[in-house]
Amino acid sequence: MSDFFKIVLNRGIRLVGNLIKLLSYFFHFVFPKARFTIPEYSKAKIKKNKEQQITKLIWQTNYSNRCTLPVYINYLFNRLMSLDYDYRYVSTEEREAFMRDNAAPEVFQAYMKLNDGAAQADLWRVTTLYLHGGIYMDIDATLVWPLNKTLQGSNDSLFIKYKNNTEFTNFFLATAPDNPVYKSIIEKVVDNINHFDSMENQSAFAVTGPLVVNEVLKDQEVLYKSRDHVCIQGTFTNEYFQYMDKPKGKWNHKKPGELLKK
Repeated sequence: MSDFFKIVLNRGIRLVGNLIKLLSYFFHFVFPKARFTIPEYSKAKIKKNKEQQITKLIWQTNYSNRCTLPVYINYLFNRLMSLDYDYRYVSTEEREAFMRDNAAPEVFQAYMKLNDGAAQADLWRVTTLYLHGGIYMDIDATLVWPLNKTLQGSNDSLFIKYKNNTEFTNFFLATAPDNPVYKSIIEKVVDNINHFDSMENQSAFAVTGPLVVNEVLKDQEVLYKSRDHVCIQGTFTNEYFQYMDKPKGKWNHKKPGELLKK
């Protein structure tokens, strides 16, 4: 599939998404308490025999799986684009239980120091992918093209870049289990948490998020594609709809130094 066609599809999805957002303002004005439930588990709807190294399982997390209309439509659209993949939603409580039961003790101890859900999700996602593999997507991420087509030829991992393909991001990650790059990311996040007071930038973006991925990958040869050809953000939803039940819950509302528990 040509990159030009993917860009055209990208723009079309954004156009439809913007219309859905506009309609959702009206819907939630009329039905302010209406919420929809993202399932904790959704089995693959179709079976394809072609094997791939990247685990055919999508992981997502958020502060609640009870969500507004546009967030739910975004989930449904992604499932349509990944019919041959299993899906798991992991709650805040389940993230902690997973880290306690599966992560190395020093990783779990670092996780428990975090005071922000987004930062916790940063460390949880790379730990989960290192142990089990699969595809992680932020709750507001939207696939541009069917996932099995996107991951064809990706071997054991795929990253995406933005800003004219100059920077990696972590809102979409795909890997096979036991990827040593992910082990390095985990180790760097834990080191940042343990040396938090000496960090100049104390935001989740720098301590646990994309800046860590960029620092680890700067000397690595990894397969990546443009964000515009793989997965985009804010298409069907935005901060208002994502955090309607948790105003100012997004990581960027945390003040410097508040990332860790006192």
